[in-house]
Amino acid sequence: MKVQSRVQFQDIVDLYLYRTKVVDDISGSVTISVPPEINVPRIQIQKPDDDSDDELEIHGKRRDRFRTRRRASIAPLPALRLNDKEMLASDFDAYSVASNQASITSVNSLASLLREKMQAFPQMIRKKKRETKDYKIKIFVIIMFFMIIFLIGFAYVGYHRKLLTYSYFEKIKFNGNDRILRILSRDEKEVISGQLGKTIGMDNKPFHCLEDNRKQDGSVCMEWNGIARLYMNFLDKDVFRCYTIKWQSLSAGNYPTDCYELKRNNGLWFGGGITKSREWSLSNDNFDFTPFSSGDLKVHQFGNGVKRYFINSIGVAIQISEKTPLHLSINTTTNEFCMRAQNDDFTFVNHLTELPELEYKICTTDGMKSLHMLMTQKILWDGLKVSDMQIIKSLMFEPVWRTPHSETMETFNETTIYNYSEDLIALGLPLGHILINEFWQENVGDFTVDQKRFPNLFKTIDLLHRRGFKIVFTIQPFISTDSENFKEAVRKKLLIYERHSERSIPALTRYKSSSSAGVLDITNNASVYWLKEKLEKLKADYKVNSFYLDLGTGYNLPHYYQCRQTLDNPDMYAKLFTESLESVGFIGVSTASSVPKPPAFLSTQPLNSSWDGLKELMSTVMNYGVIGYPLILPGAVGGDYWLNKTMTKMISFYSLGQPPEPDEELYIRWLQLMTFMPAMQFSYLPSYYKGDQMKKLAKDLAIIRQQTVNPVLDKTLSESLNEGVPLIRPLWMLDPNDTSCLSISDEFSVGEELIVAPILDPGVEEREVYLPQGVWKDGIDSSLRKGSRWIHNYKVPRDKIAFFTKMPDKTRF
Repeated sequence: MKVQSRVQFQDIVDLYLYRTKVVDDISGSVTISVPPEINVPRIQIQKPDDDSDDELEIHGKRRDRFRTRRRASIAPLPALRLNDKEMLASDFDAYSVASNQASITSVNSLASLLREKMQAFPQMIRKKKRETKDYKIKIFVIIMFFMIIFLIGFAYVGYHRKLLTYSYFEKIKFNGNDRILRILSRDEKEVISGQLGKTIGMDNKPFHCLEDNRKQDGSVCMEWNGIARLYMNFLDKDVFRCYTIKWQSLSAGNYPTDCYELKRNNGLWFGGGITKSREWSLSNDNFDFTPFSSGDLKVHQFGNGVKRYFINSIGVAIQISEKTPLHLSINTTTNEFCMRAQNDDFTFVNHLTELPELEYKICTTDGMKSLHMLMTQKILWDGLKVSDMQIIKSLMFEPVWRTPHSETMETFNETTIYNYSEDLIALGLPLGHILINEFWQENVGDFTVDQKRFPNLFKTIDLLHRRGFKIVFTIQPFISTDSENFKEAVRKKLLIYERHSERSIPALTRYKSSSSAGVLDITNNASVYWLKEKLEKLKADYKVNSFYLDLGTGYNLPHYYQCRQTLDNPDMYAKLFTESLESVGFIGVSTASSVPKPPAFLSTQPLNSSWDGLKELMSTVMNYGVIGYPLILPGAVGGDYWLNKTMTKMISFYSLGQPPEPDEELYIRWLQLMTFMPAMQFSYLPSYYKGDQMKKLAKDLAIIRQQTVNPVLDKTLSESLNEGVPLIRPLWMLDPNDTSCLSISDEFSVGEELIVAPILDPGVEEREVYLPQGVWKDGIDSSLRKGSRWIHNYKVPRDKIAFFTKMPDKTRF
């Protein structure tokens, strides 16, 4: 019979741990086995097959169940290990011989000890778990501590950044440490961003200015010790917001420099004036720091019309102070538009401050067009007379006929002027102004008619008046050293003098036909009075209607110029000259840095008689309109000179001679474009070409001008004089939100009712045309065209020009 018995769990585990095994060699075995996959092991005891009781008696005593009858002696037990001390089987047997009971007691004691250990084992496990749990808690607490420290520090930095950003002005973000400026629109969108103080090292930290250096106009003042001082102010004009920024250099080697991003997603930049690359948008230009001054595009960065005004297509504008010695840079690699204040030895040689200062304002509003109207010079009609308005309209509605340049001065005489007027009358075109170049005098600066070549000029002019022409004389501020007036001007100290010469040596320059000439000091009241007297005498003696001021550019002043009153920059000379002679009356100026008072038009620079010159004409007129010159007088149809090479130094187009007869196709496309300009100017006449085709084309275009263009110009004129918006406009002024309009540089609008898409390349009779929103009437076939879309492969024959007239909003097909 088999008997199975269970023992306590602790005894089993202890026996298992100490690998104890009892073997019965007589009748069977007692096997203790603990399978590793079973948590609670069992002990199975097998007994002999004979019918014996569970307990046996020996000598009247009860035997232990672990003994058998046949056992003659104590069987050797395997070695036991207790508390890391090994007890051999022989030692165990010695104890067994002494007393079997003692043996059993020893085993029971061992089991009890092991049982105690086992009872303590769960507590040890629980203690270890508690220790592990405590360790994790400690790590968690430490991590949370550092996170709290980080969040507090981040909040502290963020708070101070926000304090610097928002505590001063609305919608402006600026941090003094990295000098990053960001301006936001009303709906929290970034409209402009850039870095101020580019020449200041990033390791230099700012501090608030001392009380003595602060202004009382609400400006925020920050200073970088010994390097520069920054003032920021805010002006809220309800309709738009302006932020004034002014840098003062505190060390001779520091040139305040601010750079703004030219990111395409932040719109396109326009303004400043036409540049050497003739790019329509400044965002596409690329040039290093150069003085901002009017010049000759053949050799200088900017053309004859400049203004310190720049506007972005998303509604932000920058206007820079006239007193800043301004240098500009456009870098398309880093996409930056940079302004720098730096004096030099010519353009900004007059140190208006001890150290250079950069001052400008940034204005923003909800729309580009409305911002442009707010930033440009307005109320141009203020002070105009009825006669002034008549002159403006006569320049728009009637051509300007510029007398051709003769091979030699001797061949230019009364007969030349009379014959030219005969050719004009034969054309059958509207009569207008005959512009006589400076060769009406023997020497530039004589301000008297050359009696040898024009003995009866007053009679010729009287005849021209009766025929309906108006006579305009070209005058200049230059006085040739060969003129009798030069000696008088030196004697009366009427000229600009060499710098540091104590007004004893006149400064000389070269301009056009004069290889050596002095320049009238327009800051001297005596010079103004002297010149006015001579011009009034000319008007009285010869019945001259008005004058054209050929002022040159900023670079035409003598290099070491010194005026009685310090000029902010060379372009101030042309501004003062124009303002001083307003009462004399003139129809145009050759250069400007501010809008001349009407009826004066700003003329474009002389243009090369080439297809590139035609493209330059269109870019120049639109660019000048953007910077605030509404009245533009383009150069002559066909170009002003001919040059087939790149120039590296200034040269007068007069020295290049009259251009040869322009290519017929070029002349046609030029004439077509000029039909839609604010004014038309001719030197070569359409009748100079053989055949009747050119004459017919000229008459057809004259009809378009009279019936279509002039009414739009007349309607737009009052808006231009009142708001400062140009007569000729880029398409984005029609729809600033239309991205297609922003990138188009070969179309323009006359006011808001006429779109023109000229041909600007040879041999081309079709082009792509884009029409803004609305309904437009095709000027070629009178069909109606839906706006907000491109017209592909639009046919434009040689004798046609593409133009479209805006129809009423309710017009339907």
